[in-house]
Amino acid sequence: MIILIDYGVGNLYSVAKAVASVGGDVKISSAADDLKRAEKIILPGVGAFGDCMKNLSATGLIPTIEREVAGGKKILGICVGLQILFAGSEESAGVDGLKIFGGQVRRIRAGDLKIPHMGWNSVSFGDSKLFAGLSGAPYFYFVHSFHAVPDDKKIIAATTTYGEQVTAAIEFENIFATQFHPEKSGDVGLRVLKNFVEL
Repeated sequence: MIILIDYGVGNLYSVAKAVASVGGDVKISSAADDLKRAEKIILPGVGAFGDCMKNLSATGLIPTIEREVAGGKKILGICVGLQILFAGSEESAGVDGLKIFGGQVRRIRAGDLKIPHMGWNSVSFGDSKLFAGLSGAPYFYFVHSFHAVPDDKKIIAATTTYGEQVTAAIEFENIFATQFHPEKSGDVGLRVLKNFVEL
């Protein structure tokens, strides 16, 4: 069973539908016992970093998430669900993230390009479990103004370019996350979700 965490943010039903369509046994839940029983966890996120952390904290699930991930359970963060894996964000000064990774979430330095970055952008990746079976520089759907700048660059699994090089996905041991929305990215997005389901 894959638990899609419900903490009041994120496009839960479209993510659940997409995961189910690629064979995932998915359940939307905010119950700690469900997280403990789950085979995998999906952490969505839409909106501001600070609001996401406030809502997640209010559920009381943060200690359970930290314990399950530290124990090796696979997790997939989506959009702000990627960003809150880090220590903090310029978007919400003084608000701590989950601190699973060192580094900050910073505003995209896009030059003359419009912020937020909204729409389809090509993604470059190397050897990656999330992108297995994909080739070239496929296009994924993004909606964001900020991106993660990890202390350890080796966890960056994919990048895109929007004024500067932007973190598009991270991958480290049992922790996976995408800045783009795989559930809105057509067949290539479904392939990323299928890869996570089959890990």
